[in-house]
Amino acid sequence: MSPQKTVIFDLGGVLLHWQPLTLLQHLLPQHAPHHAGAQALAQQLFQGFDPGGDWALFDLGQIDPDALAQRIAARTGLQVQDVQAVIEAIPPHLATLEGTEALLHELRAQGHRLCFLSNMPAPYAERLLRDKAFFSAFDDGIFSAHVQQIKPDPGIYALAVERFGLGADEVWFIDDVQRNLDAANAHGWRGVRFESALQVRAQLVDAGLLPV
Repeated sequence: MSPQKTVIFDLGGVLLHWQPLTLLQHLLPQHAPHHAGAQALAQQLFQGFDPGGDWALFDLGQIDPDALAQRIAARTGLQVQDVQAVIEAIPPHLATLEGTEALLHELRAQGHRLCFLSNMPAPYAERLLRDKAFFSAFDDGIFSAHVQQIKPDPGIYALAVERFGLGADEVWFIDDVQRNLDAANAHGWRGVRFESALQVRAQLVDAGLLPV
């Protein structure tokens, strides 16, 4: 086994279920009657979560849910109430992924230091902290809205280095978005692209962080 490491987790799509196309087809079937329609609607709503988009302002804590709904409705022509329905439905959609939660506790049992780094609006973050037991496994963490920085902007990684007290020791970062991993690599972190808990565990076993 390797010496103790710091392992940093993304949340949405890694520890939390995130299937926006399924959610949109369920909530707004009139706008997302099939997979392609759901893809188009997701692009309208979320704009790829690009740093310059409306949703990024929500992740940054710079606008509240009502303002977000108004902005998206004005930009897309969707009804405000339909956009509000999506915004309100996301927190209960974010179910815990049990396989990743088990991996989290396995890493904790091996003595590794655990942190999270998540693009997350403040209302969602507050609900997650209240409802999700897995936060007890983390030593520290950063939600974007609380620091008004988002991935993949370099500033949030620099802040994580300072906040988490990261030195020259090897740091591992688990995320499901490649551009976030690329930005982390620029800070010398070793990135793991999340596809499944089993796949991530296998990579960490190969790296010596976990036993076979």
